[in-house]
Amino acid sequence: MLKIRLARGGAKKRPYYSIVVADSHSPRDGRFIEKVGTYNPLLPKDGQRVTLKVERIQEWLQKGAQPTDRVARFLSQEGLVKWEASNNPAKGKPGKKAEERAAERAQRETDRTEAEASARAEAAAAAAAPPPPVEEDAAPVEQEAAPAEEAPAVEEAPAEAPAEEAPTEEPGTEA
Repeated sequence: MLKIRLARGGAKKRPYYSIVVADSHSPRDGRFIEKVGTYNPLLPKDGQRVTLKVERIQEWLQKGAQPTDRVARFLSQEGLVKWEASNNPAKGKPGKKAEERAAERAQRETDRTEAEASARAEAAAAAAAPPPPVEEDAAPVEQEAAPAEEAPAVEEAPAEAPAEEAPTEEPGTEA
């Protein structure tokens, strides 16, 4: 099957295309049958970006050569073929793996927001709950008794605890 397509030439980041007639199985920049035009995308749009050998292209179209989408666009400007924009509604959709990652990300986000909301609700419930009831009679007695008991304990602690003697080491012996 013959194709009328672009073959890239030019330097790095300076593209220049030849419009060629080639077998559909040959490489993009490889073997071709005939060069039928050029395309220089670096030129302004109103300039001579595309040059075509119209007679040769007509002959190849009659022999059954099929233009690629980009070349068909150029040929439609010359009136050689009718070009219609292709419609691919799935073109911008992410792939299966990307959809799975997005679903996982959304699930983690909802789990995190639910955890934060439950933590806020628990904190609000703890702050709104009244403190536990305190018996008024028992609390002052404990407060009065506690200082009296603590004071002698602090004073007696050094007197009761005998000073421990540190074992002495003989010189020249090592543990």
